[in-house]
Order: sequence, then structure tokens, then C-alpha cells
Amino acid sequence: MTANSYDTGRLNLPFVGISTFGKRPYIADWEAIEADIAILGAPFDFGTQFRAGARFGPRAVREASTLFSFGHAGAYDHEDDVTYLGPDIRMVDIGDADIVHTDTETSHANIEKGVRAILKAGALPVTIGGDHSINIPCIRAFDGQGPIHILQIDAHLDFVDIRHGVRHGHGNPMRRAAEKDYVTGITALGIRNVSSTTKEGYDAARAMGDDILSVRQVRKLGPEATAARIPAGARVYVTIDIDGFCPSIAPGTGTPSHGGFLYYEVLEILQNVANRHDIVGIDLVEVAPDYDRDGTTAILAAQVLLNFLGFIFHARKGRG
Repeated sequence: MTANSYDTGRLNLPFVGISTFGKRPYIADWEAIEADIAILGAPFDFGTQFRAGARFGPRAVREASTLFSFGHAGAYDHEDDVTYLGPDIRMVDIGDADIVHTDTETSHANIEKGVRAILKAGALPVTIGGDHSINIPCIRAFDGQGPIHILQIDAHLDFVDIRHGVRHGHGNPMRRAAEKDYVTGITALGIRNVSSTTKEGYDAARAMGDDILSVRQVRKLGPEATAARIPAGARVYVTIDIDGFCPSIAPGTGTPSHGGFLYYEVLEILQNVANRHDIVGIDLVEVAPDYDRDGTTAILAAQVLLNFLGFIFHARKGRG
């Protein structure tokens, strides 16, 4: 019997080797990034207002991502009849931004440096947090990159201005983003129930261009109509707070909120957005593995990211 491609080289099962994201190559030199996608860890959780632990999110999501690393020929989806993330898509893991304990500004600056290095290399930055405050340096890095629209998947609006002098916590990122002249608007999906943002914050968000939809409102619209609310032609940055999902499938987070999205609800929205828009950056935040009883939340995070990346690059090929 002739050996096929699956019988040559190392088998390299998911539980073997070092846990880079998707078991893709590790690049330590941020001046030598040659890739289509670059993964950056942002293990920072000093911005939390309740349960800490998201500093271990990047490590957990990387380990979970090895589950989806079988073979080297991409991932075939029989429903779409597409092989996603084939060998022509170059994805690397550049490790973590350095975090200085108790020093938010230095830690955020180090995260920003990583995202800027990825953008300079012409790759798509994918940052794994960490709490949602890590979105602040991610968006700062897009200064000079042209206008962007933010798609936010989240349970909470995160539009607090200043609370007891805090401007850069995990309740502030969307307010800080809306203040940037290159952020043209925000589409916030999944916002629900008791929130950390006051009515004044909601009023300010809408006045500053935030389109806010709850889980129930998104379900009534459906994924296509929801995606269509993002302005045509917008270059989109996507920030995914894992608490946007229902804690029945994503318990491993610091601020769980019942009534959230299920897997395919978010996935279909992301696929529609990838088909309609140029995706210029992604962060996924608030995975806290100490509360993740069986690793379900980390697996969900890795699966969402890998599928979304597949959609993005398949759509780019289609657009030429």
C-alpha cells in the first residue's frame, strides 16, 4: 500500500509539543514577522472589577486551539464545501506582550507595540486577552491605519467614561475607542440585562455612534440583517468578549451574564460580516480558565477564532 500524506513526517497529535495557537510557528522577533495572520497574547487582567484570572486566558486558548491542529491541509467544512485555512495561509504566533504587574500604562504600551509590529508586517493582528481593557491599546495601534468600524460581541456596553479616576479598565474600552477620530462607529451586539454602564453611558454611546442590540433583538433580526447594520464599505475591527456567549456554554469568565448568544448565532454573524467587509483586526477577551470547569470556554474561544479566520481569508480570495 502506498503511503499517503497522512503517513509521512510527524503525526504531531494535539497533545504533543508546544502550545502555540493552532500549533503554528512561533516567531520571537517582532521585526521578522512574515505572515498573513499573527497571534499576540495579552495576559493582562488588572482592569477587572470582579473576578480576576483572564491573565491566563491566552495560555488556555492556545492549549485549546491544539485540538483543531490535526494535519497540515486546512480544515474542510462539508456544509460550506470549503477547505479553510489551507497551507497557503501563513499564520504565526508571536508570543505575549510583556506585562508589568500593577502597571496598566506600561502593560498596555507593550500590547500596543505588539499590534503595531503585526500591522507593520502587513499581517492581520489577532490579540488574545486578558480582560477587555486590552482592546484600548489594540485600537490605539490603528492610529494612521485609516478609518475603522468596531463590531463588539459582549454582554456589557463597556462605555464608562471615568469611574473613580479609572479611564483604562475593562469597563472603558468602547468609550476610549469612540473618542478616536479614526473610529467611525461601533456596532454592539449581545448587550443585556443588568449592566455596568449607566443610562447616561448608553445615551452617550448612542450620541457617539454606537448601534446597540440585545441578544433578543439580534435573534429577531437574524444574522444577515444584523450584519447588514454595519455600514457598507466599512473596514471592521472585531472585539469579542467571551461573556457575550451564554455562561451555559462559556462559564469560564469573570463577569458571566445569563441569556447570552449560542455558538452558531455568533458564528453566522461573523461569517456574514467577513463576506461583506474587510476585517482588519480581532481581539478575543475575558477567558478566565480558573472558572472553566472542563475547558469548554477556552475551546469555544479557539473554535470561534479559527473558524472566523477561515471565513476572513476565504472571503478575501473571493474578492480577489
